[in-house]
Amino acid sequence: MNTSSLATQVIYWSFSLAFIFGFVANRTVFCTMGAVSDIVIMGAWGRMRMWLLAIAVALVGASALHHLGLIDLSKSYYQRPNLLWFSHLAGGFLFGIGMVLASGCGSRMLVRIGSGSLKAVVVFTFLGISAYMTLRGLFGIWRKEFFDSVSLDFATQGIGGQDLPTVLSAGLGMTSKQLLPIIAGALALFLLIFVFKDRDFRRNADYIFGGIIVGLIVTLGWYVSGHIGYGESPETLEMVFFATNSHTAESFSFVAPVAYTLELLMFWSDKSLKISYGIAAVLGMIAGSLSYSLISKTFHWEGFASSVDTRNHIVGGILMGFGGVTALGCTIGQGITGISTLAIGAFISFIAMVIGATLTLKYQYWRITQEI
Repeated sequence: MNTSSLATQVIYWSFSLAFIFGFVANRTVFCTMGAVSDIVIMGAWGRMRMWLLAIAVALVGASALHHLGLIDLSKSYYQRPNLLWFSHLAGGFLFGIGMVLASGCGSRMLVRIGSGSLKAVVVFTFLGISAYMTLRGLFGIWRKEFFDSVSLDFATQGIGGQDLPTVLSAGLGMTSKQLLPIIAGALALFLLIFVFKDRDFRRNADYIFGGIIVGLIVTLGWYVSGHIGYGESPETLEMVFFATNSHTAESFSFVAPVAYTLELLMFWSDKSLKISYGIAAVLGMIAGSLSYSLISKTFHWEGFASSVDTRNHIVGGILMGFGGVTALGCTIGQGITGISTLAIGAFISFIAMVIGATLTLKYQYWRITQEI
């Protein structure tokens, strides 16, 4: 198979899977910020259980693909031995603050664009600019010199990766391949027990459907980039991952791909720029959400309520762009995709995002009570 056909397949499958993701996320109101908000404001855990179900499914799926040799998660950037723990912590925390100010995380922003939200379009623009500045611009200098300089390099200790099976293998006298199904299975089982012990959740077909589908989509995303898109480069004759911006195995994430989407739109005549796995996912999410909005007749234009509302969404977009790139992913990119690799950095980012969002929601609620 020629390489152009291989890249085209990756892009096609990425768009198709993201289309389903956007459609389902709109239908089931799959939203990380909303899940945290439901707990903080109402004590309702339904949407959080949906998110945790997606994590459990993706964890089992990705681990199974790796264990069977269909993909190699060690070739993803998540499992690199250099643990940028401070970047994960600070970036995740800032992202958590930003997604509250912007009324949703990166994936929810794309869903809202498909539903007619002009507010989300503004967030998209500022998130993309901020993310690009953090990848290659002014913010990138701060990220590399201040945040990324604080790290723990497992390679210096003879450990080849930061994933839990690899880190624990030496101390437990087992190989990482032996530990992978044990750790992945135990964590997934714990999550599933927690998720389904709630009777109200068991009765909510939309939440169960949403969690399972999102988890499967992340799993299939790994298969697309890590198996279908893995082949020999005609230039170097080396095995490479086609159509991914990171040149590694990827699944879904929605911060850096937004930056690459803006870059492509702004420099369309630059023949070195092409539609990638991540860009196709961004477009697919919007298209899938739009399709559901039109079918369900819920599409409506939404604008800003005030200058304060505008300011919050702009600041939120900037914080998500910077925080998401610094933390190497968003609530999907780290909270589901990253955790499916059992990378320690993903767990740090996940916890930091939830803490940042929780504290921001509590502060907003306190401000409201003071104004009454």
